Amino acid sequence: QVQLVESGGGLVEPGGSLRLSCAASGFTFSSCVMYWYRQAPGKERELVAAITSVRGSTTYADSVKGRFTISRDNAKNTVYLQMNSLNPDDTAVYYCKAYQSRIGKDFYAWGQGTQVTVSS
Repeated sequence: QVQLVESGGGLVEPGGSLRLSCAASGFTFSSCVMYWYRQAPGKERELVAAITSVRGSTTYADSVKGRFTISRDNAKNTVYLQMNSLNPDDTAVYYCKAYQSRIGKDFYAWGQGTQVTVSS
């Protein structure tokens, strides 16, 4: 059974930090590109960060560059998002996604999301 389970969200004051985790099971995690997306109320879901499967190359949305860090531990089948210097604009539900290009049909999986609220 394919599963992605996010954790680590919560309420944090502006300027604070949170570390999100996404635990994967039921598929070959190490072969997948992993993503973090977020969706704020009334807005479309947007890509926050991505990390490739082998080299661990990363990419970030301009809005989070220098503040967020995506990483992965293939031994633990887990991807992380370290979020620093949080501000109210970072308030959203954060989702992780797995993707692998396959012959015939690409593989996608989404987690259920974890709420991050930045407020004083």
